[in-house]
Amino acid sequence: MTRILHRQPGNRYPRAVSGSGPYLFDDTGRRWLDACGGAAVSCLGHGHPAVAAAIEAQSRKLAFAHTSFFTTEVAEALADTLIANAPAGISHAYFVSGGSEAIEAALKMARQYHLERGEPQRTLFIARRQSYHGNTLGALSVGGNAWRREPFAPLLAPVHHVSPCFAYRDQRADESPEQYGQRLALELDAAIVNAGPQRVIAFVAEPVVGATLGAVPPVPGYFRSLREVCDRHGVLLILDEVMCGMGRTGTLYACEQEGVVPDIVTIAKGLGAGYQPIGAALLSQRVFDAFEQGSGFFQHGHTYLGHAIACAAALAVQKVIVEENLLARVRETGALLERELRRALGDHPHVGDIRGRGLFWGVEFVADRATREPFDPSRRLHARIKQTAFDAGLMCYPMGGTIDGRRGDHLLLAPPFNIEAAQVDEIVSGLSRAIDKAISAS
Repeated sequence: MTRILHRQPGNRYPRAVSGSGPYLFDDTGRRWLDACGGAAVSCLGHGHPAVAAAIEAQSRKLAFAHTSFFTTEVAEALADTLIANAPAGISHAYFVSGGSEAIEAALKMARQYHLERGEPQRTLFIARRQSYHGNTLGALSVGGNAWRREPFAPLLAPVHHVSPCFAYRDQRADESPEQYGQRLALELDAAIVNAGPQRVIAFVAEPVVGATLGAVPPVPGYFRSLREVCDRHGVLLILDEVMCGMGRTGTLYACEQEGVVPDIVTIAKGLGAGYQPIGAALLSQRVFDAFEQGSGFFQHGHTYLGHAIACAAALAVQKVIVEENLLARVRETGALLERELRRALGDHPHVGDIRGRGLFWGVEFVADRATREPFDPSRRLHARIKQTAFDAGLMCYPMGGTIDGRRGDHLLLAPPFNIEAAQVDEIVSGLSRAIDKAISAS
């Protein structure tokens, strides 16, 4: 008997009681290798002593001070650390409790930025189909995850959605990756023009698309072209790095690899590595200046903004990443994970694509490799693979509806940054067995 409304009320969930490194344990002593970080969250694994010590020390000093009265030393230190390592032009941080809150804050920042500049007619966001930006109403509105949007569609704000950058499915045979990216930039330009350039607030996108598409990176030059389109029309660029940022793809900010600087970037998940709930919207100097030189007030807020213990955990996580040289390790171990995935699954008759960056990898499944035809959605292959792997002690992050919200299956891998080579072998061999068993059983 449980008094919790679980995600699936009819399920009987194991009771997690401890974690060590990349492993989680239940109350019977059973062990799981957390190859997905829950949801690309646990970038340091479980039970890191430096983070635990920082949380304990901060809790003894100060747990909470409301931001309408105080700032705190630890929040200021975290902001300084993040901004010092952010893309040039990003100047300030706004700390919230998670990714959805970070997106909500970013949307309001973008709208108020235009209000401060005397452009109240800008009321429309543009985002991409097959994206995911969070589960609050504003985040769902800009998100393009059809399954999550459908029940709440009447409540969502009107948002225009353009094509994702999904080369495996959408790049034509007669165009190069660069030409494909340019075609998508022209689509965004046309969408802004058709909506009315003076009506659009911002364009919202994930640099590497996470849950809904499965670790899909952009083609070369794509984001530089989008930045040019946005600048031409006075439209802000919001990059959602909640899942792909904070080192997950091999650089602290995923957009570093694209050579672009957003006006606002959202982070969470790996920011606090799961040790405390925390997220942030980081804004550029020009957005900050609009507030400071305009009304002098950002009209938004939550009770737990800049929570001191959460900031202490996040600051400790960022220090560990530097002190243990984990960004280099993400690149090195990520290359190993890619090689092993391609070795084990590259010729699999039902694996259509293996894609990703750093320690962020997706595997897409197909009924037919030649035609890229997906499995019948009624088979729920992604869910079967998840359960089969879980039953064998391996955690992976699956999703259905990869192609259009209904058809297609993929899974995500996002192991800790400090994972060992032997554990990479454990992930790949366990995943290979789970895939074969789930496909044969379904």
